[in-house]
Amino acid sequence: MEDDRINRLWNFGDPAGTEGKFRELLGTPEFSAGPARAELLTQVARSEGLQRKFDEARRTLAETEALLEGAPVARVRWHLERGRNDNSSKTGDRGRADFLRALELARAAGEENLAVDAVHMLGIIEPPDAALEWAHRGIAMAEAAKSERAQNWLGPLYNNTGWTHHDRGEYAKALELFEKSLAFRTARKQEAETRIAKWTIARCLRSMGRLDEALERQRALLAEFEAAKKTDGYVFEEIAECLLALGRGDEAKPWFGKAHAELSADAWLAANEKPRLDRLLARSAT
Repeated sequence: MEDDRINRLWNFGDPAGTEGKFRELLGTPEFSAGPARAELLTQVARSEGLQRKFDEARRTLAETEALLEGAPVARVRWHLERGRNDNSSKTGDRGRADFLRALELARAAGEENLAVDAVHMLGIIEPPDAALEWAHRGIAMAEAAKSERAQNWLGPLYNNTGWTHHDRGEYAKALELFEKSLAFRTARKQEAETRIAKWTIARCLRSMGRLDEALERQRALLAEFEAAKKTDGYVFEEIAECLLALGRGDEAKPWFGKAHAELSADAWLAANEKPRLDRLLARSAT
C-alpha cells in the first residue's frame, strides 16, 4: 500500500515546500533505504517536476531505479512520475508507455488509487477520441472503487472529462460533468476546488451562448474571492470575455487589463499560452 506518511505531506499548491519536507524525511532512519526510500524519492521527483525542474526530476528518478527491486508500490509510482515528467516537458511519447505500465502494475498490486491515477494521465495525453475513452474508464473505476483515495479522483476526472467534451463542442455533456464536479467538491468542503468548479460551469455557459448567466456567475465568484481577500486572473478574463461578447467592449477593457496583469505572472501560461496573453493585453488597449 501507498505510504500515508508521504501522502500527508503533499501540498500541490506549494511543490517547493513539499520537496523540502520530503528531503527532510529522506534523512530519517525510516526512509534511509529500501522500498520506503524508493517511494519517497518518486515523490521528490514529482515535486521537482511540478516546479518545472525536469532535469533534476530525471536524475532523482535515475537514482530511484536502483531501489525498485521488491518495491511494487514504488515501481508503480516511478513509472507514473517518469511519465508525468515526460508529459510536462513534452518529451518522448509524453509518458504513454510509462502510464500503461503503471496501470498494469497497479492493477496487479491491487492499488486502486494508482491505477485510476494512471488512467487519468492517459486521458490527458491521448488524442481526443482515445482520451475520452480513458476518461470515462477512469470515472467508472473511481465510482466503483472501495478506496477513498481512488474515489477522490472523481473530482479531477469529472473536470478533465468535462473539458474534453467542451473542446469537442459537446457543451451539454461538459456542463453535466462540471456540475458533478461541483457537487463532489462542495460535498467535501474543498474550498479552492469548489471555486474552480464554479468557474468551469460559468465558462461552459459562455460557450453555450448563455452570456448573461455566465457573467452573473463570474461576478458572484469574484465576490467570493474578494470576501476572502484574494484575486483570480481567470475570473477577470471571463468577465472581460462575457462583456465583450455582450457588445460591452469599453466596459471589458479594464477587466482584460486586470486579467493580463495577473495571468502574465504565471510561468506556465507565459511558456505555453503566449498568444492568449498577447490577446488580453491587446484587448485592454483597444
